Amino acid sequence: MKIAVILGTRPEIIKLSPIIERLEKGKYDYFILHSGQHYSHNMDEVFFTQLNLPRPKYNLKAGSGSHAEETAKILIGVEKILKAERPDVILVEGDTNTVLAGALAAVKLLIKVGHVEAGLRSFNREMPEEINRIITDHISDYLFAPTNKAKENLLREGINKRRIYVTGNTIVDAVLRNKDIALKKRDILKRLRLSKDSYFLVTVHRQENVDRKDRFSNILKGLELISKEFGFPIIYPIHPRAKRRMKEYGLRPKEITIIDPLDYLNFLQLESNARLILTDSGGVQEEACILKVPCVTLRYDTERPETIEVNANVLAGIEPKNILKKVRLMLERKREWSNPFGDGKASERIIRILERVIDH
Repeated sequence: MKIAVILGTRPEIIKLSPIIERLEKGKYDYFILHSGQHYSHNMDEVFFTQLNLPRPKYNLKAGSGSHAEETAKILIGVEKILKAERPDVILVEGDTNTVLAGALAAVKLLIKVGHVEAGLRSFNREMPEEINRIITDHISDYLFAPTNKAKENLLREGINKRRIYVTGNTIVDAVLRNKDIALKKRDILKRLRLSKDSYFLVTVHRQENVDRKDRFSNILKGLELISKEFGFPIIYPIHPRAKRRMKEYGLRPKEITIIDPLDYLNFLQLESNARLILTDSGGVQEEACILKVPCVTLRYDTERPETIEVNANVLAGIEPKNILKKVRLMLERKREWSNPFGDGKASERIIRILERVIDH
């Protein structure tokens, strides 16, 4: 069995890292193909070093662009490599343009596709990620659903149940593997003069939030209201896209500490020690839930409804007063929820399933 692991962004590297680690230790015939969709050191290269992962065999260095440009460049590059390598199966994770392009290139070459984190749905077709995940699920051969709810989404869409496997989410594997390492480090807390439970952590990067001045401005106003009421420092490691938009729109948020993007271990350290997290990221919603840190999601929908069902998360939208209201609500909740994303053995299950189905 020859496996191609196709990735391109920071969340994909993190969530595929436990699978790559097992492939490496088990001496499997595999290679990593990096699209280069995320290409800065802090958003990409440092993750391979910190997570002790082998360097990708291929890097397309696709870079950023419109959705069409990114997808097209990655599709062309992936097809050439898959034609030369002829793996039995590719693995993609999540909902990025890399995922869609990788799966599409493979399926047209009659190469099997395994989709890690299949079945997530926000039911909002205005999100480009929603389109990517729906298409990828419907052309994949093996759908590794993180939860039963994700499996139900796939079954409702008519996908054959024999192609669906509930494995848990590999984000749990990654967090459990790296949490202790991150907590032993105190670099970022010392540098920012922070202590446990004494600050709020923010991530805002999604296209629908930062590419519209009114939405981005409202979110920042909401953060200012929170700062005035609670007096906690608000730490915002800013995504390059959001930084560009902030400058373009002339937004100058007050009472918010904006810092450069962080490597994985420092970000995990900030997450673990935060009093509360505000985010529009799906992966951060999951990590907050696993780490038992209250989360307020700056969106009107989520493809991680399990976090809301266990009371770890709440949807706030982007209206300033509602963001403040939801922060008050989450600060009152006890951190007693259960983790709905599995036991940290998802990567082990995925590889066992591949061994079984590819051999037959």
